[in-house]
Amino acid sequence: MSRIGKMPIVIPAKVKVEIKGRKVSVEGPKGKLGLELPRLTTAKVEEGKVLVERESDSTQAKAMHGLGRSLVNNLVKGVSEGYVKKLEIHGVGFKAAVQGKTVTMNLGYSHPVIYPIPDNVTVKVEENTKVTIEGPDKWAVGLVASELRSYYPPEPYKGKGVRYSDERVERKEGKTVQ
Repeated sequence: MSRIGKMPIVIPAKVKVEIKGRKVSVEGPKGKLGLELPRLTTAKVEEGKVLVERESDSTQAKAMHGLGRSLVNNLVKGVSEGYVKKLEIHGVGFKAAVQGKTVTMNLGYSHPVIYPIPDNVTVKVEENTKVTIEGPDKWAVGLVASELRSYYPPEPYKGKGVRYSDERVERKEGKTVQ
């Protein structure tokens, strides 16, 4: 059996899990999420735990077993605790602001970068340079963070750009005159 796939997922107190066929829906204090399990896998709820099982012993079924368990675990964790990504903006005059459902970033271009925020994600800006992205869906939070970072990735010569808070940028030495 898959080491990850065979571990049961404990359902927290305020979370409801419903399984209909291969569709899994999870509801909790942070929101409601749904998912269709990967092929060759099934799931069932027993004694406050979700068990993901595979239909056969083929190589593909073994791969999908661990994937299915991880996806369901991410749903349960997302609706109970939520996911957070933090970004930092480095550079003179670089800043961000949230206005309604959009993030406006001034990153040294001739125009401000305007990014629409998806429905199930919240974005907060502190001190004009610290951006916090929160939400129940791990994929959506990671996507918003990576798209905001992609507008000006950190560059190694001056260290300017948008980076994850735990990211370390390796600085390089510039050209030298001989």
